[in-house]
Amino acid sequence: MGKSMTDNITERFIEAAKRVGAEVLRMNTLQDAVTYIKDTAKGNTLVPETSLVKRHHLRALLSEAGADVFTGKFRNAGELPGAGITFCNFCLADTGTVVLDSTDEEMRLATTLPEMHFILVDPTKILRDNLAAVEPMTAFHQGNEPKFIAYITGPSRTADIERVLTIGCHGPREVHILLVAGISSDLMEN
Repeated sequence: MGKSMTDNITERFIEAAKRVGAEVLRMNTLQDAVTYIKDTAKGNTLVPETSLVKRHHLRALLSEAGADVFTGKFRNAGELPGAGITFCNFCLADTGTVVLDSTDEEMRLATTLPEMHFILVDPTKILRDNLAAVEPMTAFHQGNEPKFIAYITGPSRTADIERVLTIGCHGPREVHILLVAGISSDLMEN
């Protein structure tokens, strides 16, 4: 895919994600993203121990920056955690959706319990649409173990029968998508 095609898909993703209520920011470096998270997040911060978290030493970077990184089992985090921080597998430009293998319970808790969810995205992981995601989705479902694949499109929203909209009832009130080039182009890695 040419540079201009990638840029176009990234711009489409940014526009779509903002339309559904996500905050989307381009970061020059992972350290810039860490600083933004530290300055924005409040309270316990849940960071699931994934391959990308380990490779980029994300927990250590956040702790060194002054973020309150929770280190125990997420079910024992106590009060409502302030933030969850994850990478993602890939994104869909047409809907502004982030796709994340959430089979691990710690991942599900980090993406649903906190008031804020920060998602670190390498722009090379932004796909055009669901049709472009057929191959990685097929790869997710190889093998005998079932997978829990989460599609996250903006902050949690729900409405009752009287059409009263509530933000953050079944998940984060805020979704911050931080675009950082060079963190991983592998669609199976998060």
